[in-house]
Amino acid sequence: MHYSKRRCSSGLCSPCPPSRACMGGCGENKTDVIFPSSPFSSPGFHLSGTVTEPATATEPEMTYKVAISFDRCKITSVTCGCGNKDIFYCAHVVALSLYRIRKPDQVKLRLPISETLFQMNRDQLQKFVQYLITAHHTEVLPTAQKLADEILSSNSEINQVHGAPDPTAGASIDDENCWHLDEEQVREQVKLFLSQGGYYGSGKQLNSMFAKVREQVKLFLSQGGYYGSGKQLNSMFAKVREMLRMRDSNGARMLTLITEQFMADPRLSLWRQQGTGITEKCRQLWDELGALWVCVVLNPHCKLEEKSCWLRQLRKWGEMDVCPLEDGNYGNELPNITNALTQSSSHNQDSLARPRRTVFTRAIEGCDLHWQDSHLQRIISSDFYVSPSYQREGESLLFNSQGQPLWLEHVPTACARVDALRSHGYPREALRLTVAIINTLRLQQQRQLEIYKHQKKELLQRGATTITNLEGWVGHPLNPIGCLFLTLTEACRLEEENCLEISDTGDSKPPVYQHVPVATGSQDSGESYLSLALEVALMGMGQQRVMPEGLYAQDKVCRNEEQIIARLQDLELDPVLVQTLRKQCILLLEGGPFSGLGEVIHRESVPMHTFAKYLFSALLPHDADLAYKLALRAMRLPVLETTAPSGDVSHPHHLVSVVPSRYPRWFTLGHLESQQCELASTMLTAAKGDMLRLRTVLEAIQKNIHSSSLIFKLAQDAFKIATPADSNSDTTLLNVALELGLQVMRMTLSTLNWRRREMVRWLVTCATEVGVRALVSILQSWYSLFTPTEATSIVAATVMSHNTILRLSLDYPQREELASCARTLALQCAMKDPQNCALSALTLCEKDHIAFETAYQIVIDAASTGMTYTQLFTIARYMEHRGYPLRAFKLASLAMTHLNLAYNQDTHPAINDVLWACALSHSLGKNELAAIIPLVVKSVHCATVLSDILRRCTMTAPGLAGIPGRRNSGKLMSTDKAPLRQLLDATISAYINTTHSRLTHISPRHYGEFIEFLSKARETFLLAQDGHIQFAQFIDNLKQIYKGKKKLMLLVRERFG
Repeated sequence: MHYSKRRCSSGLCSPCPPSRACMGGCGENKTDVIFPSSPFSSPGFHLSGTVTEPATATEPEMTYKVAISFDRCKITSVTCGCGNKDIFYCAHVVALSLYRIRKPDQVKLRLPISETLFQMNRDQLQKFVQYLITAHHTEVLPTAQKLADEILSSNSEINQVHGAPDPTAGASIDDENCWHLDEEQVREQVKLFLSQGGYYGSGKQLNSMFAKVREQVKLFLSQGGYYGSGKQLNSMFAKVREMLRMRDSNGARMLTLITEQFMADPRLSLWRQQGTGITEKCRQLWDELGALWVCVVLNPHCKLEEKSCWLRQLRKWGEMDVCPLEDGNYGNELPNITNALTQSSSHNQDSLARPRRTVFTRAIEGCDLHWQDSHLQRIISSDFYVSPSYQREGESLLFNSQGQPLWLEHVPTACARVDALRSHGYPREALRLTVAIINTLRLQQQRQLEIYKHQKKELLQRGATTITNLEGWVGHPLNPIGCLFLTLTEACRLEEENCLEISDTGDSKPPVYQHVPVATGSQDSGESYLSLALEVALMGMGQQRVMPEGLYAQDKVCRNEEQIIARLQDLELDPVLVQTLRKQCILLLEGGPFSGLGEVIHRESVPMHTFAKYLFSALLPHDADLAYKLALRAMRLPVLETTAPSGDVSHPHHLVSVVPSRYPRWFTLGHLESQQCELASTMLTAAKGDMLRLRTVLEAIQKNIHSSSLIFKLAQDAFKIATPADSNSDTTLLNVALELGLQVMRMTLSTLNWRRREMVRWLVTCATEVGVRALVSILQSWYSLFTPTEATSIVAATVMSHNTILRLSLDYPQREELASCARTLALQCAMKDPQNCALSALTLCEKDHIAFETAYQIVIDAASTGMTYTQLFTIARYMEHRGYPLRAFKLASLAMTHLNLAYNQDTHPAINDVLWACALSHSLGKNELAAIIPLVVKSVHCATVLSDILRRCTMTAPGLAGIPGRRNSGKLMSTDKAPLRQLLDATISAYINTTHSRLTHISPRHYGEFIEFLSKARETFLLAQDGHIQFAQFIDNLKQIYKGKKKLMLLVRERFG
């Protein structure tokens, strides 16, 4: 028999439990414990046992047989009777493994089965085999018979090999061993999640595939089991990172399987064919996939063969047409991952035309990187690597003036090395490299300050620059700043016993940090990893960089910025961190074009509003002057300025914008403007009561914010803060709100804005709160703030309302002053826009005779030219209501001259006005009626309307209005005499014309309606002395002309003879 040489004893070793990356699973009832039950056996490198799952309300107690093979403290295969098909170990496997780890004395250890068989004689062996077959004859009898036949055959293959396999003996010391991973199940699970509704929502599933095991694994681990450096099993990608950190070879295997399923997704081809972009959720998953591959290929201890294999696979994926690009359709403008840190002037348009960059390009480039550099090796291998003291004077590419090591490499690439060290379980090495990178960034910042001092005068004269960075660190695919920050803060994080506890809202508790001194060869540096984390985050966020092209890249800049700020807000600012914050803010303000908060920036530079809002809030309690200076500097948004200076291209130390002269497509501009507004609102709130600061903030808002809706929001915010419900109003902030409201009025006066009416009403409310002088001011300067209609119908009407008078508690002189201003405004508006303002002007001037007469004359002068009959009728009705019937009659007569009612417009909205005008004329007297009837005859051609007017005029005597100085005869008017005779003739003529018009296109279904129409016509005809003769002649004429319409004419004969 052949026995394998081993280098560890049989059994699962307690110090080296299975990685949580490969364990999981839980029962339906999370409150019950799944417990192993006897008997147990552990022959050689194989563990078997029976696991009982307690009964639930719906399920009975279940027992499962579990078998586990292991090799060098790793589970290499599992089998369970539950039939679980998943990428996780089922709960029964987990239970048996943990039981073996915690209670090794209760598991009987045995030799490998081959060793036991070797000790048996022939009779014992035969008995063993026969009993085994008897116990499992249905399962093993066919196999046993087949093996017996092969052994008895001298030429069989089985007889050509010495010894026999033993699954309990373990592998050879030279064999590779790795954790058990069901590759097929990984493929199926990823494929399933991708197919369930596309990437909409599937990202959540992919990022929480292991969440379902949380409760039970947490329960097992809390009972004294292994609790590794990973936190919670909450995402598949996090699991890959954890496996890498545990140096589990399955990490790369699992990532490969995941990637294969991502690449096989049929939606990639569909999106490519349709030319549509990948969804945001999908893009985030692909970004994480690419970042993970960079970590994998940068494994500092991977074999060359492994890296070559990964490179071939990555190139294969990257060459596929469906492979997503790094930045959507804009993936060609970023420098190569292996580029040097400093950029030279040799970069031109041709050098920027790089090949297609996919999500795997950075990983492919990472395969060219190595860890053999002696300087790099010394950095990561020792905390005390410093330059010799005699070399510290002068500049060096390897050390700074304090003798601390530098690492001059493309910053995102250097940070990718840090991420790789962290991910592969080398936290101390990652910290050392991080410190070297920060020292390099400090040196770079210092040199940039020196450069700016020599150019400051020239740049300030121009007010702008073309110096910028095409590659920003915030929003970068490799997330360099986030990587450094996490590396440093992880070293300072306090691990509490209740770190798994969840708050009532479902969110995890914020982390708690402590200062950990930087391990360095320099004496008394006084720095901590926590202060370095804050410093590098501020340096990265404050980097002046050009806005990337493409919606996704721009959105990622915003998201990454918010993520970093959220982490910064978890830091409790003690005196040490406040000192770091102040120092770095001063450097950013003095940084010139190399800082996003410098005095001059590129026109297309990424705005600093969100970052500055955090800095302002953090600095305000400690250094208010610096906080305001920084926030005011950040208020600018030069991309929206109408003109931009040509800039300066004479300095070669940084790249210039690719397209400095065109107006860029900033897809996130709305979000950026809202952040600018949030920054301004934060400053306004903080400056409440400080007139000098409020005035400065107001000037910054008026200069830099170009959106009327956002300024209006700021005005509303300032008003709310200035007028608390439980205390007195703040006059200074109220005046700022009013100033902002006035600016909004001027900005929107000549443009369309659906909120304009709301804005006008709000301004009047704000001015009322400020006081009577503010109301007088807006009334006197209305022409620069409001349209005439707004000024009369909203502004003046609200100012003159009873509620306003009561709100301000005005005395008589103040009321008269307001009323005089309102009347002056009303007359000015009526002159400028009589059509829309005349009625409001008359209403506002009612209490002043001279002003009222002036407004009336404006209406009369405009009636013949610019006013419509509807407007004139409305004003005429108002005049009658106010007791001016003669003026109402005059306006109604003018309105009639603008009106024209056709024969078929018997439902026209102006009919009521015509009837009212005729009734008014009739009530005034015969003369007025005689004056308006010619106008009615000329304007109205609808027979039914004319007959209605005629009927009303004959029912009562004219002159019932009782005009002083007039005598009412009390007699009814005759239709045979003027003025009704003209109206009667016009009505009969209208009936005749309408009849002929209707008969031209009449259909049988309208015959009945037509007969009724003729009946009404006959009533009108009979009002004339010879009306019955005229009507008979009219009917005979119809019979002759329309004799072809036999059915209709038959109906006419039946009704009219």
